[in-house]
Amino acid sequence: MEKSCTLLVHFDKGTPALANEIKEALEGNDDMAKIEAMKKAVMLLLNGETLPQLFITMVRYVLPSEDHTVQKLLLLYLEIIEKTDSKGKVLPEMILICQNLRNNLQHPNEYIRGVTLRFLCRINEAEIIEPLIPSILTNLEHRHPFVRRNAILSVMAIYKLPQGEHLLVDAPEMIEKVLSTEADQSAKRNAFLMLFTCAQDHAVNYLLTHVDRVSEWGELLQMVVLDLIRKVCRVKRGEKGKYIKIIISLLNVPSAAVVFECASTLVSLSSAPTAIRAAANTYCQLLLTQSDNNVKLIVLDRLDELKSSHREIMVDMIMDILRALSSPNHDIRRKTLDIVLDLITPRNINEVVLTLKKEVVKTQSGELEKDGEYRQMLIQSIHSCAVKFPEVAGTVVHMLMDFLGDSNVASAMDVIVFVREIIETNPKLRVSIVTRLLDTFYQIRAARVCSCALWIISEYCLSLSEVENGIMTIKQSLGDLPFYEAPEEGDSENKSTKVNSITVSSKRPAILADGTYATQSAASETVFAPVNSLQSTLTSGNLRSLLLTGDFFLGAVVACTLTKLVLRLTEVQMLKSEVNRVCTQVLLIVVSMVQLGQSSFLPHPIDSDSCDRIVVCLRLLCNRNEEIKKIWLKSCRESFVQMLVEKQMRETEEIKAKALVSHAQPDDLIDFYHLKSRKGMSQLEIEDEVQDDLKRATGEFIKEGDAANKLNRILQLTGFSDPVYAEAYVTVHHYDIVLDVTVINRTKETLQNLCLELATMGDLKLVERPQNYTLAPQTSKQIKANIKVSSTETGVIFGNLVYETSNVLERNVVVLNDIHIDIMDYISPAVCSDTAYRNMWAEFEWENKVAVNTVIQDEKEFLDHIIKSTNMKCLTPPSALEGYCGFLAANLYAKSVFGEDALVNLCVEKQADGKLSGYIRIRSKTQGIALSLGDKITLKQKGGP
Repeated sequence: MEKSCTLLVHFDKGTPALANEIKEALEGNDDMAKIEAMKKAVMLLLNGETLPQLFITMVRYVLPSEDHTVQKLLLLYLEIIEKTDSKGKVLPEMILICQNLRNNLQHPNEYIRGVTLRFLCRINEAEIIEPLIPSILTNLEHRHPFVRRNAILSVMAIYKLPQGEHLLVDAPEMIEKVLSTEADQSAKRNAFLMLFTCAQDHAVNYLLTHVDRVSEWGELLQMVVLDLIRKVCRVKRGEKGKYIKIIISLLNVPSAAVVFECASTLVSLSSAPTAIRAAANTYCQLLLTQSDNNVKLIVLDRLDELKSSHREIMVDMIMDILRALSSPNHDIRRKTLDIVLDLITPRNINEVVLTLKKEVVKTQSGELEKDGEYRQMLIQSIHSCAVKFPEVAGTVVHMLMDFLGDSNVASAMDVIVFVREIIETNPKLRVSIVTRLLDTFYQIRAARVCSCALWIISEYCLSLSEVENGIMTIKQSLGDLPFYEAPEEGDSENKSTKVNSITVSSKRPAILADGTYATQSAASETVFAPVNSLQSTLTSGNLRSLLLTGDFFLGAVVACTLTKLVLRLTEVQMLKSEVNRVCTQVLLIVVSMVQLGQSSFLPHPIDSDSCDRIVVCLRLLCNRNEEIKKIWLKSCRESFVQMLVEKQMRETEEIKAKALVSHAQPDDLIDFYHLKSRKGMSQLEIEDEVQDDLKRATGEFIKEGDAANKLNRILQLTGFSDPVYAEAYVTVHHYDIVLDVTVINRTKETLQNLCLELATMGDLKLVERPQNYTLAPQTSKQIKANIKVSSTETGVIFGNLVYETSNVLERNVVVLNDIHIDIMDYISPAVCSDTAYRNMWAEFEWENKVAVNTVIQDEKEFLDHIIKSTNMKCLTPPSALEGYCGFLAANLYAKSVFGEDALVNLCVEKQADGKLSGYIRIRSKTQGIALSLGDKITLKQKGGP
């Protein structure tokens, strides 16, 4: 079994120190040199060196030193060195340090006494401790509290030894007496901790005797009291009542740490509504009074846990939780909104929406840089409220439409998407929303928002007045026609070319100082006014400004919108002459857009897709076919309705899936103490299972039926014919990789200085320095190695087994097989909204493009194979993948344990010969995950194992 380590010090392996150099420095008279030598010695000992020749040097030259730093380092040295032989007996030379320790315990300087007492807390050898006990007990009454508090810790450490009760028979009574007379808070805390750890009955007796004064004790002692209450209530469940009274009395103490622990203890001990309400109130108070953002996030996590197990009580606290929105930190605001949205009921929906509306209004001041991002969060929250409770939609939709012209495009986009969904799900609001949208359309400055608003106008303007107002609004936003004036032939240099009614250049005669004429040239304006500038707004409409920047996708949307409105006009307008007049005006607008796109006055001509779409609109306006008219006026809206239905179905299925999660199998044995699942377990019950969790993390704890799984994870590192056989069991647990290597000596010789040397490639780091072992013939040895992982990247572990034999002086080397760490151990399927996916796709800079090369000939089968191979979630809904068209596009998403996002877009097409072609594009914020996923897909896409 590996020996325990009580000390960790960083050691730079690039600067080794020789034992002789350390010895020479210690034998000198320079204290600074001794200090540096001692530090080097301690670091070498911590990293596996033995340095047996230094002990006598320490006794002769370091023990007599009066320097406090040297004495402190000497105690660290004595703490690390081996004090027993192979049979467990104390080494004879250890007796040399006992007299020095006794002198230190009687030293006039309180620092020397205190650090020596602290050192004795880590000594487990009774032979060393026994002669020092009288001196330790004397320090319990020392005048300085630093000495007293460390003396109490020493008594506790000695009493906990296997022979401790014989060495200190009356220690609990002695410490209880000290506790009753002690004035220093730290020493008092240590004394109570000793009773709590070693003599629980004495601690309980003292607590119940002074129960009225618990609220007056110091913070440190109150924290130990709470630990005691948790431990006692775990054993004596019937006595919870009197201890809960103590906890409630501590809820009003000034210390925030004590109050937080009181609330946590209260939740773990009782599920009574009064106790839960008191704990929730305490968390809400901490949320408002604490300025540290990390504390607020921890408190919000606790409130989230309470929400899962005590939702009815937390519903009444919703307004108190909402007060946390006053924090400027967006993480706190986001977590607060997530909690609140799960607690909304018909009783409190109006209050919550009113509060959110007030917060939206506050963001209009623009005092903070991130007001736009916060406004976007609020709009999304209001959207969720309106979807869950349609009756509140009317109170918020008109207010939110004021933000359609918001400078934050994401915020404005959330508003228009919200309006699009509400107008379909709430038919009563349709007329008012359409009227409001037409009034505010001129404020919109973003092309994406304009496109969505135009679609709403084209689909939901149903009456004659609405259709006419819709066409008029679009015409006014486009401005006067044509969009530009072409120069006349032969006069191009003397005429002004106008685009968007802005003068580009002019030439006019000017009279010089001597009376002669000259031609003066001047450029009065730029060709294109800025899209968002006030001048552009005044000169022309918003659609005109966007079109003159070359946004012909928006132009195609405008053409489609006008075409739909004309087709709808034919159904609601009885006068054919009026329909023809409007149709002619629309034809002129559409033709002008095509003319603008094909002119040379724009930096980029119209793209082919937009041009084809606009031409289709022209043909439909000239020849209004009834079948095509039905597709344009009904099928588009039906597709949108189907999308909303599928969205609602997905959300409903997710809720049902969460509710149907089985906490126990039908054939499981019933343990009445553990009826609850891990999620429903109290904090105390979770603490009881910590040991099993640690065993699971290191691979020591294996459930029944998992033995075969463990065998599958064993990797052979050497060949069967090698003199030393090695195999490894790899356990991957989030940030750690544990290698459990079994080494077998297959020779008839003893292998000396056997060492497992490992090296890593990628974002892997070896934690421990390899140790040397001696392996007898035909025996085996278990060697463990810990490796830290810092990012999601395919890493490689490689190394050698090095050993010596008695017959051959030179070292023998056995090269080990490489161990490849699979990226699939670190990523898991995740879900995000389409908007978030698109934003991440545009933001992430690392992309890996993999060509499709597979023997699979079915598109859906290939998609399923990629999903299974990459452990990702398909975000594209199943309805979008239905049918057969010889082409398939899907978005996949996953998240790593390090919080990294992995985006995959798969586009495949079936060729005439039946084979699939296309590309798989991977995007991520870091290079490692993009490259590793690409390698994985390249390896797996052919349909292999």
